[in-house]
Amino acid sequence: MSDAKASEAEVDPCCSGAPVAAIDEDDATQLASVFAALADPVRLRLYDLVCAAGEICSCDLQEPLGRSQPTISHHTKILADAGLITGEKRGRWVWWSAVPGRLAGATDALQAVRAR
Repeated sequence: MSDAKASEAEVDPCCSGAPVAAIDEDDATQLASVFAALADPVRLRLYDLVCAAGEICSCDLQEPLGRSQPTISHHTKILADAGLITGEKRGRWVWWSAVPGRLAGATDALQAVRAR
C-alpha cells in the first residue's frame, strides 16, 4: 500500500472506534419509564391535572379526561409506577399528588449525561 493510501486509512473517521455510551443501562431504563409514562396523551393530561391541582381525587379526573374510572386507574398506576405521582387511599377514593421534582430530576439526569 502506498504511503498516501496508508495515511488516508489512519484518518478515516469511520474507523475511530466504538462510541462510549453516555448513559448506563439502569439509568436509561429508569429515564425511559418516566418518558414512556408521559408519552401517552391521556397520561400527560392526567399528570398536568394532578400537578395543577396539587392534590386531586380520582373521582375528579373522570370528567376533564372524559374517561371511565377503570381507565383512570390504569393510567394513574402507570404514572405512579414511574414515580411521577403518589396516591393516598381515603375511603373509597385515591387522592393523587405529584412527586416533587421527579420530572425535573429526570430531565436533569438526562442533561447531566449529555454534559459528560
